[in-house]
Amino acid sequence: MLSGARTLFYKEVLRFWKVSFQTVAAPVLTAVLYLLIFGHVLEDHVKVFDRVGYTSFLIPGLVMMSVLQNAFANSSSSLIQSKITGNLVFLLVAPLSHWAWFVAYVGASVVRGVAVGSGVLLVTLWFAPLSAAEPAWIVVFAVLGAGMLGSLGLVAGLWAEKFDQMAAFQNFVIMPMTFLSGVFYSVQSLPAFWQALSHLNPFFYMIDGFRRGFFGVSDVSPWLSLAVVGGSCLLAAGIALHLLRIGYKIRH
Repeated sequence: MLSGARTLFYKEVLRFWKVSFQTVAAPVLTAVLYLLIFGHVLEDHVKVFDRVGYTSFLIPGLVMMSVLQNAFANSSSSLIQSKITGNLVFLLVAPLSHWAWFVAYVGASVVRGVAVGSGVLLVTLWFAPLSAAEPAWIVVFAVLGAGMLGSLGLVAGLWAEKFDQMAAFQNFVIMPMTFLSGVFYSVQSLPAFWQALSHLNPFFYMIDGFRRGFFGVSDVSPWLSLAVVGGSCLLAAGIALHLLRIGYKIRH
């Protein structure tokens, strides 16, 4: 299984890296544009944590948003493309277990998410000072978040039968949950009802825990965030593994 998973993982990493201008550079540019627009407009009008400027506050949110969106896009786009073009049959006839599929697809998603996030961080550091107060949280939430979204991408790729279904899943599920997770604002600044609603969104805990690693402060305890994100990651991984094991919509 290890050799098969390693080969498929290499193939998946090579797939997105061969078009890195589109899969890595373009998301970095998008995040920089968000920073320039929101940072310039709101720097003097929005107050967040003590002694933390709004632009500095915004950078970790944009980094984590890029990690999540690109991890999801990697596994979901790869699977749906293979299903539509018909080359998925070459994987089905190979002696690969569902664990090998999962490790390869989700592993490649984590690599792409972390690569894009690192690129966003390196570029945006020119615009505001940033330090790593508790770096362990940065690594933990980046990897768990990318792993969860990679697993969700597998689920979406298995479920979708055409590109517009995949686009609907991304536009009506992933994008709203990402943008309403506190990327551009502190949840503490919201009215009580919207704070409570935000706490039902697992993406909020990913963003908040990741931001904790930079500033040493957060809206909720990082241990609570770890429990929510870890549980959500296990749930998404379990669903993806089950669907792969039964061959959901890939074995006809």
